[in-house]
Amino acid sequence: MVDLTALLTDLATESEQLDALVAPLPPQEWQRPTPAAGWTIAHQIAHLAWTDHVARLAATDTDAFYASVTAAPDPGRLVDDGAVAFLAPPAVLLTRWREGRSALAAALTAAPAGEKLPWYGTRMSPASMATARIMETWAHGEDVAEALGVTRPTTDRLRHIAYLGFRTVGHSFAAHGRAVPTAPVRVELTAPGGGNWTFGPADATDRVTGPALDFCLLVTRRRHRADTALVATGPVADGWLDVAQAFAGPPGTGRAPRTATTGAQP
Repeated sequence: MVDLTALLTDLATESEQLDALVAPLPPQEWQRPTPAAGWTIAHQIAHLAWTDHVARLAATDTDAFYASVTAAPDPGRLVDDGAVAFLAPPAVLLTRWREGRSALAAALTAAPAGEKLPWYGTRMSPASMATARIMETWAHGEDVAEALGVTRPTTDRLRHIAYLGFRTVGHSFAAHGRAVPTAPVRVELTAPGGGNWTFGPADATDRVTGPALDFCLLVTRRRHRADTALVATGPVADGWLDVAQAFAGPPGTGRAPRTATTGAQP
């Protein structure tokens, strides 16, 4: 059984490390552009605060959650509009984010065991929601770190993201309008501290191998596959690396290879 308490502890640690990165910044630095086209550091934190807010609604008030979805004037801009709606001066935004993530943790803890919470195009258990929040916090934290020229240490918390990336093979193809393959894929990753993380059947013909960090950057669409050391064997695995996406919703444009100068949608 998945340990929700452990997941929430990892989520809190991931959030606190990003908090420590942005809290000392002077106000003007919050306007620094990030690799996500049109998004500043402030947008990145506002997005996390907004997503924590709607995740809490999903856990505590499903009617309010669905109302927030149907009230969106342009569903295609839901994520961008949510970030803009939560923008505020840095001190206010920090408080909003801190209070929101604490409230979400309490809501997930209180959710009945086995309950599936509504989300965008799917339903998730509280544990899956916590895992998704770890993934989002890490990915948007990566954008912030890159904007600041900071290299963050890799940790074993990446395993949550790697597992989520593996679990969303079918979703990745579907989100890009491609037929969902039936052939299984084996994923073999080198963990940050050494050792291996493996997912999928050992006898699968299709395989993805390489560093766990590269895999996590790919499935969160923070790197183009050309900028990773990942190796795909088999047509399904090869096609997956073009569309891999661990998060719900539309795929956006992804990141261009590092040799290009264009940015990407959040």
